[in-house]
Amino acid sequence: MTRIDPATDTTTRPTEPAALIARAAHPITGDDRDYDDLIRRVAHCQYVLIGEASHGTREFYAERARITRRLIEEHGFAAVAVEGDWPDAYRVNRYALGHTRDADAEHALRGFQRFPTWMWRNREVCDFVEWLRGHNDALAPSENKARFYGLDLYSLAASMEAVVEYLDRVDPAEAQRARNRYGCFDRLGGGEGQSYGYALAYQGALPCENEVVTQLVALRARSEQYLRRDGIDALDEQFFAEQNAAVVRDAEEYYQQMYRAEVSSWNLRDRHMANTADALVEHLGHHVRDPKIVIWEHNSHVGDARATGMSTRGELSVGQLVRQRAHDRTALIGMTTFDGTVTAAQNWGEPTERRRVRPARADSYESLLHEVPLDAYWIATDETATRGALDEPRLERAIGVIYRPETERESHYFPARLADQFDAVIHLDRTHALEPLEPTPVWIAGEPPETFPSGL
Repeated sequence: MTRIDPATDTTTRPTEPAALIARAAHPITGDDRDYDDLIRRVAHCQYVLIGEASHGTREFYAERARITRRLIEEHGFAAVAVEGDWPDAYRVNRYALGHTRDADAEHALRGFQRFPTWMWRNREVCDFVEWLRGHNDALAPSENKARFYGLDLYSLAASMEAVVEYLDRVDPAEAQRARNRYGCFDRLGGGEGQSYGYALAYQGALPCENEVVTQLVALRARSEQYLRRDGIDALDEQFFAEQNAAVVRDAEEYYQQMYRAEVSSWNLRDRHMANTADALVEHLGHHVRDPKIVIWEHNSHVGDARATGMSTRGELSVGQLVRQRAHDRTALIGMTTFDGTVTAAQNWGEPTERRRVRPARADSYESLLHEVPLDAYWIATDETATRGALDEPRLERAIGVIYRPETERESHYFPARLADQFDAVIHLDRTHALEPLEPTPVWIAGEPPETFPSGL
């Protein structure tokens, strides 16, 4: 088997590891049966985590949605939980359940206003949310509808507001006490997380830790009282409020650590997301007998950190935590690409761009997977042939919301053992930039060719 290199129009014969992978590869052609064996492997799992090698690649989102639709339709998965903020995702959840005035999925996704908005306000997610609403609408009233949640903790101000809004409806006196407790943030950036962290680290400000913990404890202590008053139909709203209070508690600690300890803040965030996933499963147990969820996050969160360079820095991951807790009822699925384009920014908060992804380094897993003469395929990492090819340490590429090709080795590559990091890997050789719902002029224009202007 050979692959034609489009850049040089020459053929290359795969190395022995690539030949082993090729024999075990399952081609992805767009056929409904592409993932039959993968679905069989993961359908029993309580947690199926599906990653992405970048936050801005169209095919990653599309293939992840294909798998998720089948898990929901064919195997009764109860929810999708994403690397997004809890209150923003819950607005989408209300739309998916038909409990909202949002006219369509695009409106429901407008809650995602924090950079990077394109992560969830994009065409692929919009289409999936619309499918989710249609799926739920077609169910009988007695059937359980699939839900949509966020796992992240950046929504400090929005989550405080949501807690107070809930208490205004069920317990006005406690709502006033919540306002007083959360008022601690008014002198420290008004709930803007980075300003709060900066004030603690460099201005000698006193933290609001006691206040946020007190509010969470109070909300939990009164939960049964609120449910007795409003009935069991209010269970979801009470859970939404309680999780917002948990977000505020963990976000307060996260922003305390942000300017002090990078490893501690990373670990706190991933622990929060893993704990939120566990809380979701417990909550969904009120609706279904054996709740199972799909988690959408970056490979760096989905993969087992113990099999990557993260572990040498003392970092852990959602995938590692969930795997340790749920064992064989966990499936970790990663995604890779060799080259193409990506939606990203050059620096945090800067305009969204459509940027070229450089061909992968020769010493990377992406380059090895590129040798297989298939444009798209998936592999299981526990098979004898693939494990032998994927347990040798190599570099792996990760592109988040920032892409800096000029410092790619330092910024975007890390050592890994793919066979231990994931249970399965989807390789999409050449991929394309995710289309934001509000593309900027810079994104529309795209990155100029490398020969510009000499090539004109």
